[in-house]
Amino acid sequence: MPIALLPDRALVTVTGPDATDLLQGVLTCNVATLPEGAARLGALLTPQGKILFDFLISRVVDGFRLDVATEQAPALAKRLSLYKLRAKAEIAADPTVAVAATWDGATTAAEVARVEDTRAPGLGARLYAAEGAFSADASPDDYHVHRVALAVPEGGRDFAFGDAFPHEALMDQLGGVDFRKGCYVGQEVVSRMQHRGTARTRILAAHYPAGEAAAPGTEITAGGKVLGTTSSVAGSRGLATVRLDRLGDALAAGETLRAGDRAVALERPAYAGFAMPETAGAPAA
Repeated sequence: MPIALLPDRALVTVTGPDATDLLQGVLTCNVATLPEGAARLGALLTPQGKILFDFLISRVVDGFRLDVATEQAPALAKRLSLYKLRAKAEIAADPTVAVAATWDGATTAAEVARVEDTRAPGLGARLYAAEGAFSADASPDDYHVHRVALAVPEGGRDFAFGDAFPHEALMDQLGGVDFRKGCYVGQEVVSRMQHRGTARTRILAAHYPAGEAAAPGTEITAGGKVLGTTSSVAGSRGLATVRLDRLGDALAAGETLRAGDRAVALERPAYAGFAMPETAGAPAA
């Protein structure tokens, strides 16, 4: 049961009688239906529907914890406070709790809070406890290898904050958007993309038949045209943001897909169900 400390993650807590109503009205996910012991993907968007913050949200006594990138925790707390108005809720970054990830097993320490990461099957769980409560036997890099193998994107690594729509970051596939709960910040744009099927850009799993993956930020091309860009990598696998319409055109023309000078195969993640060109492979170079 590997346990990896994630020092690049921190918590923001939202507690009080109005915590549920406050978050339900601004976040993409449904916090009212969030079960105990589970962590759900969510985001806070711009009014134009682009992702400002992504996080895992789970329940605590009298409210919720938001597991977010450490560098974003103060800004997220401040942004949520702008929507508080007269709501009876307390919002604060909490630097006293350490964040860890575990997979292929679970911790049994009573002082450690464990919540299942519901984004994708096999991803594992998040652990929260005071500093020093974990006995880590894996590194943050080990966790990211695991995440990349399951093709689960992460904000700041696989898409830029303020630049990507939830569909482009696969939030609609990972349980991070509720299309039935009603209004939230940016909801009209996201709902329109869903109902019109206008999401042309998606994050895909990338496999490199000849070996090591291309570095993050490498352009993916076919027939001299740019289809997308690589992001997270781990061994011979990685993630890439790709225009599906351009990918379809390239495959229809029988063109080879390349990331820099390396042949690459692009696949829809196993958990996803969006429409994908029938064949997105590349021969080994």
